[in-house]
Amino acid sequence: MNIAIAEALVKAGQKDVESIIKAVRDEFIEWSHLPETYTKAPGNTCLKGVANMEQGIHWSKSGLANSKGCGSAMRAAPIGYLYQHDPGKLREVAHASGICTHGHPAGNAACIGAAYLVKLALDSVPPEKMIPLLFTFTAGVSAEFDQAISKVEKCRGWRDEEKALAYLGEGWVGEEAVALALYCFLRNPDSYEKVVIRGANTNGDSDSIACIAGSISGACLGIDAIPPEWVTKIEKSTYLEDLEQRLATKKEAING
Repeated sequence: MNIAIAEALVKAGQKDVESIIKAVRDEFIEWSHLPETYTKAPGNTCLKGVANMEQGIHWSKSGLANSKGCGSAMRAAPIGYLYQHDPGKLREVAHASGICTHGHPAGNAACIGAAYLVKLALDSVPPEKMIPLLFTFTAGVSAEFDQAISKVEKCRGWRDEEKALAYLGEGWVGEEAVALALYCFLRNPDSYEKVVIRGANTNGDSDSIACIAGSISGACLGIDAIPPEWVTKIEKSTYLEDLEQRLATKKEAING
């Protein structure tokens, strides 16, 4: 779904939010019909929201109202990248791309927050300043999200990482997934490899936690921080490199 978001932004990232989310809808629908999709255990909320859009329900109403799963936050990184220099547009697009599947305020805040953390990392904001800025940017969206991020502030200095991770939750819901991902990054701000391995070896929704954590770390440290063997072994490596270049070209065009 990160790929689907990125492809949609390449096609419509400079346009209005309605046009952008229509492009997201089309990419999501195409993704939902790929044979490989169901071998990767996609979330039921994501599938239901996409099915609703395919049936003609507008994206603003297609999301499951009570769902605050982490699926919307997991796919938000391209939004934070493309709109690094336009936080207002970042917020609008993250919000719209999230509620098309996840309608709960905590899921909304998690999606906006995950995108914004990528923006902060690209801006080279010191790790210790990220939480206050995140609170300001997501203020008033969800008290549950605020509480989850507050817990990161409380436990980030604990010596026992397993205890801290258990304190933060398992990441099945958006606010916990972003909190856990942020914790993994703050514990290892200088190592992409350690961030992703720490996220992937948590109890709960570990792949989503690692995905969000890796997006923050990658934005902070750059592509050279990714182990070369990971780049060569990852599925669709050549395609991903091409997509990255096309998204970067779109970003340059938007920013003049």
